[in-house]
Amino acid sequence: MPSWIAIAALVVAALSLLLSVVVAARTRRPRGRSLIDERALGRGSESDAQRISSLATQLDAVGSRLQAAESRGQLAIQKVGIVRYNPFEDTGSNQSFVLAILDARGDGFVLSSMHSRQQTRVFLKQVSAGKAETALSTEESEAIRRANEG
Repeated sequence: MPSWIAIAALVVAALSLLLSVVVAARTRRPRGRSLIDERALGRGSESDAQRISSLATQLDAVGSRLQAAESRGQLAIQKVGIVRYNPFEDTGSNQSFVLAILDARGDGFVLSSMHSRQQTRVFLKQVSAGKAETALSTEESEAIRRANEG
């Protein structure tokens, strides 16, 4: 009986060896061919390089547009100050006002409206770098100060 056990073990071992050889042959990579074609990989790298170059060009263009937009933004209204006041004692409320409208550099104008019972007068004074070319009233100076605060 022990010889039959030895023969059965030998047959099982031989079948295991044969099965191992078959599995190894099927999973073995053929010589001269890789799972990834190196030429395709090279083309992929070139394609990636082209895409990176294209993205860099687009990024430069976006940077230029952003810089231009920021420059234009400096010219936009950014500072506003308003003062209401009563220039005449015979009127009952603060119907008169001064409106200062300035850009980031302090350029703009001061619009003054003086209201009385008989009439309303409107004045406009140009402002450059936060300073008016003509004399300012106390209220106009205050409106510019408020605009520069906020």
